[in-house]
Amino acid sequence: MLHRTIFGAMTSAFVALAMTGAAVSAELRYAHVGAEGDIQTIYAAEAAKGIAAATSGGVTVTVYPASQLGGVAEMVDGVRMGSIQMGHHDFASLARLVPEVAVFNAPFIYQDGEHALKATDPATSPALQAINEKLVAQGVRIIGRIYRGDRQISSNFPVKSPADLAGKPFRAVPLELWVSMVKGFGAIPTPVEVAELPTALMTGVVVGQENPLTMIASNNLNEVQSHIAMTGHMRAVLAVFVNEEIWQDLTGEQRTAITKVLDDEARKSLKMAQEGEAKLVEQLKGRGMTIITEADGLDRAAFREKVGTQIARDFPNFTPLIEQIQAVK
Repeated sequence: MLHRTIFGAMTSAFVALAMTGAAVSAELRYAHVGAEGDIQTIYAAEAAKGIAAATSGGVTVTVYPASQLGGVAEMVDGVRMGSIQMGHHDFASLARLVPEVAVFNAPFIYQDGEHALKATDPATSPALQAINEKLVAQGVRIIGRIYRGDRQISSNFPVKSPADLAGKPFRAVPLELWVSMVKGFGAIPTPVEVAELPTALMTGVVVGQENPLTMIASNNLNEVQSHIAMTGHMRAVLAVFVNEEIWQDLTGEQRTAITKVLDDEARKSLKMAQEGEAKLVEQLKGRGMTIITEADGLDRAAFREKVGTQIARDFPNFTPLIEQIQAVK
């Protein structure tokens, strides 16, 4: 029996004879930055349970949420080096390894949530498969995805068009794609890690941010923000990724079982996001937030136009990839 235990930055193995032949067991550390109650946090916890069951305990997963193992950059580096075996975050978090992977987080490119899941399926998406080959060469492989819901703008004043954000400091996820998008909003991109976001909003370092409603609610941003503009500028899909060496150490049967669990959980996350949005709108209204929709004068077309122009200017190589993604049926 081949037994591999993985923890921290150390990997050890030993071989013992068994009449039944070779089997592999692994303990994986899974890191992410999501807070309690967020869809991504529920996904990771359920995936860990499902993987253990699907592999008959051969692969066990310990989840470290809420940036316990560091921020986004530390998590990506940890997975690449193998000190962290699994993680998830926006596709663009891997852009330091392969820049074009950020295209899967580009604003306004998916028709709906179902289309977003199809276009980011590692088993069937041509665009993702091509990019995954480049990621594997860097030691990381995307093996799943999570649907968190549409990303909306929150602020401490009404926002109905990019003109309302002109010249104002607005939180950007510390990734180039988000910086470009926030420029398209008309605002001044100000990188802030998610763990520091409530304080940055409270102190005025930034006057607004954008995230799915699940994150806004679970992080109690209603305590430091008064308005939500339902821009739906991004279908928030996160990449689930693994250290490639660790992945290849598993058996083919284990890899197949894990990817099936992750795919099943992805579909559950989509359903959860779709069913939860209407409830979250009412919940956040109950907490005192004002919700702004197109019926209230929100100009989504202006956001789409200005953000699209900015992304095309900053990422001209995205254009053929976006066309390929939009062609997915």
